[in-house]
Amino acid sequence: MLFCQVPSGEQESAIEEAYHRISGDLAGTPGLLGNELLRSLIDDGAFAVMSEWESAEAFKRWDEGPDHKGQTSPLRPYQDAARSRPWDMYTVRAAY
Repeated sequence: MLFCQVPSGEQESAIEEAYHRISGDLAGTPGLLGNELLRSLIDDGAFAVMSEWESAEAFKRWDEGPDHKGQTSPLRPYQDAARSRPWDMYTVRAAY
């Protein structure tokens, strides 16, 4: 998950446009199953990008690869600086 915040004076559309640009660039990335842009219903201007990978290893290969930084740079200005880190990783422990 990547947590983002709309800066004061900017439009939410800036985050949406950056998300769509990155998603297009990531199309066909080995191991990436998909991603979604989520908007908070509680915190105005708060967004999260949730990506699903076939495995932690597939994510790690991409994350450490040469394309990662360039592909994700359009969202970098919107990362939520109020958090100790603007991203987190989760694994499913249970589902129904």
